[in-house]
Amino acid sequence: LLRCKQWYQRRVRGRSSHYGQWIISEERVLEGHERDSKSLSVDDVKKLHIFFANFIQALGETNKLRQQVIATATVYFKRFYILNSFKSIDPFLMSPTCIFLASKVEECGPIPIQRLITVCSSLIKSKFNFAMTNDFLYRPQHVLECEFYLLEMMDCCLIVHQPYRPLTSYAESLGPEVLNTAWHIVNDALRCDVILTHPPYLIALSALHMSSVIHNNENAMKWFSELSISIEKITQVSQQIIQLYELWRGFDEKKEIPGILIRMPRPRMSHSGSLSGSRCSTPSSMR
Repeated sequence: LLRCKQWYQRRVRGRSSHYGQWIISEERVLEGHERDSKSLSVDDVKKLHIFFANFIQALGETNKLRQQVIATATVYFKRFYILNSFKSIDPFLMSPTCIFLASKVEECGPIPIQRLITVCSSLIKSKFNFAMTNDFLYRPQHVLECEFYLLEMMDCCLIVHQPYRPLTSYAESLGPEVLNTAWHIVNDALRCDVILTHPPYLIALSALHMSSVIHNNENAMKWFSELSISIEKITQVSQQIIQLYELWRGFDEKKEIPGILIRMPRPRMSHSGSLSGSRCSTPSSMR
């Protein structure tokens, strides 16, 4: 484990834009959540992120994409709206755009853009019809234009280090039961802010720690007691994930999301059909 941490510090901290530009403070995340405070509470924004993470997950699964691609798309989405208002670009357009870009970055082959639009429209008419009563009006040119703004905002920093690799590496001695539950916890954690505020190996350790407690795995707890990493850092991440579960448990998506979407600021489409008001912030604004 110590060797894994040292490798992360040398390789990821030394060269990765993920660490250099996209591990940000919790204070900065809160500022992002409060950007639309005139119409949305902080909890409203967190619920929107849960909802659109579910939407991106459904888009990815329907297109038979790997979880790595879905996770990367979700991180892109969160990065964009931590720097920009929901008014800058409609999140119903940003969601398929993130999937489209992530499928190329993760080298699984780009999704045919018309098929992505068709799947998006179909999901909104069926599984997510409580959130949008109108048809999905966006077309391929809108996704391509939105992709340009997303690339510009992220300063072309597209590589996302996910917790899955360290998770499977650490869990070799902990057993499949602990790994399976921890994997689901990591997937759920995409719906909160730990993927923006903490390095992937720490999220992986937190998920394994929570899983070990759930399964009362004494061997795993002994393994954690021998770590060179502070247990306080691990439990700090765990607390944020637990807070997500508490919010999520009381969140009735079908009842609450329609009202939140009505209050959410929306961009206007220009007469030419291009995205109006899409002046997006870049990572330099975080510094």
